[in-house]
Amino acid sequence: MLPELPPLPALTRAEAELIDRYLEAVDLLGRVNPAQGGDTYRSLRAAQALVGKAVALRDALALMHRRGETDLHAETLARALRVLDGERRTARVTLPPRTDR
Repeated sequence: MLPELPPLPALTRAEAELIDRYLEAVDLLGRVNPAQGGDTYRSLRAAQALVGKAVALRDALALMHRRGETDLHAETLARALRVLDGERRTARVTLPPRTDR
């Protein structure tokens, strides 16, 4: 049985859209990350899909701006990212720890 996750913090629809689009882009960047290994075809497909996700991310931010949501509430958004497994997902974008020491 899986542990119960904490509830998502209250987000506007635009903030929720931003979080979703950001995590989609992060997932694809993790698949493209050459330090993670894999094959070039998988990375190529992820890079091709990333273009569309970047546009969706830009559109989510533009919508927030047009609606007057000019501030990103970092603490609230970080809590939402953590609930949605953002720490694991974003870790794939970074370099893995060194093993030659």
